[in-house]
Amino acid sequence: MVFANRYFYPDQSATSRMVSGLAIALARRGFEVTAIASRTLHDHSNVTLPAEEMVAGLKVERLWATRFGRSNIFGRIIDYITFHISAFVWCLLNLKSGDVCVVCTDPPLLSVTTALPIRWRRARMINWVMDLFPEVAMELGVLPNKSVSGSISRAMRDWSMRKSAMIVCPTAAMASYLSDRGLSDVSVMHHWSDGEEIYPVAPAANGLRTLWGLQDKFVIGYSGNFGRAHDFSTLLEAAVLLKDHDEIQFLLIGGGQRRDHVEEIVRNRELKNVVFKPLQPAENIAESLSAADAHIVSLIPRLEHCIVPSKFYGVLAAGRPTLFIGDRDGEVARVVASADCGAAVEIGEGGKLADLIVDMKNAPERRMQMGEKARRVLDTMYSRENAVSAWSEVMLRFKQQTVLTTESSAYGPAE
Repeated sequence: MVFANRYFYPDQSATSRMVSGLAIALARRGFEVTAIASRTLHDHSNVTLPAEEMVAGLKVERLWATRFGRSNIFGRIIDYITFHISAFVWCLLNLKSGDVCVVCTDPPLLSVTTALPIRWRRARMINWVMDLFPEVAMELGVLPNKSVSGSISRAMRDWSMRKSAMIVCPTAAMASYLSDRGLSDVSVMHHWSDGEEIYPVAPAANGLRTLWGLQDKFVIGYSGNFGRAHDFSTLLEAAVLLKDHDEIQFLLIGGGQRRDHVEEIVRNRELKNVVFKPLQPAENIAESLSAADAHIVSLIPRLEHCIVPSKFYGVLAAGRPTLFIGDRDGEVARVVASADCGAAVEIGEGGKLADLIVDMKNAPERRMQMGEKARRVLDTMYSRENAVSAWSEVMLRFKQQTVLTTESSAYGPAE
């Protein structure tokens, strides 16, 4: 089987962690796995990774593409196009009859580029949809809702999905949206977190918490991408309201397009209770996520059918409560409410968020119970083991179909 995604281990972006974790786990279960990716890291386009290497028992082939990086929209588009071309050529030259190619959604419309060579080589495509393009761009105003480019992109995306043997998406809302567009064979397979890699670390034993001078603080964390899909205004409003609470500290970890903007607001408002740290390497992620006593997770409501914030699963694994900002009827808010592992507020309810933070600080036993429930949700619903088992069943089913097809072709029609 082949996994196609622009980023792969050692990259630590959300899609890379998801794809790399699954591919490595399947290789350990005895599947023959190849991954194709770019030669760069998500936030470090100046880093060049090997063109070919073995990673934990699977082969990684890194394709050539330009490396203008994420700072310039036109350069990013050229990076996308050149990766698309390389992926098309690789699939055309390397796929074999019966192969299963799991095509992800980074870069956007990768399934469109790879659909024909996969079909020509008599392989099969699983379309693993982690976010919906062009819907995300339309909802965020990057593309006009009724633009010709958006309509064409969506039509091409739907065409490639109809060429898939299976469509996999992470939420019921996304699956329902795709089904309403007339697409069939849409399956929900939740994202997850690796409970062995990310686990609760007690404050007294947390080296990062000590290094960052947070031992005597009640820490509210945000960890991950500072992207357009996430709301920061509500978090910052709460930070303003709590700026005189010396015992409360906001810890914002990660990078992305909007980090500079958020930092500028913090400087202008002179918010001494907000500190920024870079995204941490994989070996520090358990301590990084456990450095906070509770975590902010946010998603703009109109994107509920397009995206799921993957950071939520890491928060569950770290055994920390979630303070969700967004649609109270959305995917994360429903899980938080049903499992009693946090609370939810709507965008703009900074005062309510501030009150929840104070209440959580003043109720340590209740907070610890929420954290224990969060970890329980991870272990029962969103564990890597559950996800790998589900994907293994899918791959074994495809493998069996290939064997039956081969045998049928070998023996010919019955007389």
